[in-house]
Amino acid sequence: MLPNPLQTKVDRLYGCLSDYKKVIVAFSGGVDSTFLAEAAHHALGGNALAVTAISDSYPVREMKAAQDIAKQIGIRFETVHTEELELEGYASNPTNRCFFCKTELFDKLRPIADKYDVGTIVYGAIPDDVGDHRPGMDAAKQMGIKAPLIEVDLTKAEIREISKAWDLPTWDKPAFACLSSRFPYGMRITRELLRQVDAAEQFLYDLGIRQFRVRHHGELARIELDAEEISLLRQNTIRNQINDHYKTLGYEHVTLDLQGYRSGSLNEGITKIIAGN
Repeated sequence: MLPNPLQTKVDRLYGCLSDYKKVIVAFSGGVDSTFLAEAAHHALGGNALAVTAISDSYPVREMKAAQDIAKQIGIRFETVHTEELELEGYASNPTNRCFFCKTELFDKLRPIADKYDVGTIVYGAIPDDVGDHRPGMDAAKQMGIKAPLIEVDLTKAEIREISKAWDLPTWDKPAFACLSSRFPYGMRITRELLRQVDAAEQFLYDLGIRQFRVRHHGELARIELDAEEISLLRQNTIRNQINDHYKTLGYEHVTLDLQGYRSGSLNEGITKIIAGN
């Protein structure tokens, strides 16, 4: 049973979704979109549809996980292919790259909405995102995409708490962002480089590491791990396995970032980049 303040927010969310009548949920299978999909399914039943985008910047493991989660929730589920790499505004990797990514996603969701006579597309933006560097939110606003979790002021911590109470498998899932976020702004993004980074991160995942990023700096791979998992690299065997495998992927140098994992670390120098444009 949820505490009264959280239950009140959940009830407001159900009411908000019910007012939309029919929704498509932009569904990545992450913490926020899974929570939103569960709420939409509860509020609207068969009038809620979760759609996952398949693209080069989305690991296969994440797509499969999204499909499994949708099945567990019971929500209707479809996939759509997005082609953001065909957009110069995305592939050239400017500081507003995410604007083009979200524009491509929502452009591909519109025909599905028309097909099922759905008037509202929703996505899992949360209050924690507001004020951060989030060009994708600008795209959503311009295109009339709704963010009900912001409307009812549900924070990440609250979403995790409620997700745990609802037995959602994502309640403690580590944060994830598309693979393109692993490249410094201005470095051109290609399918080959995305596959290289994906393979590097998949290796860490297969080792049992949960929270990680592999930042791509040409021939150098910079690994970010959280504080608990950095200790794993005290083991010579693990370090050697990572180093040897990354050499086969094309990395000449493999480094560990001593600041550890932090979301959006490549945004830290964004002020300088914008000022130089």
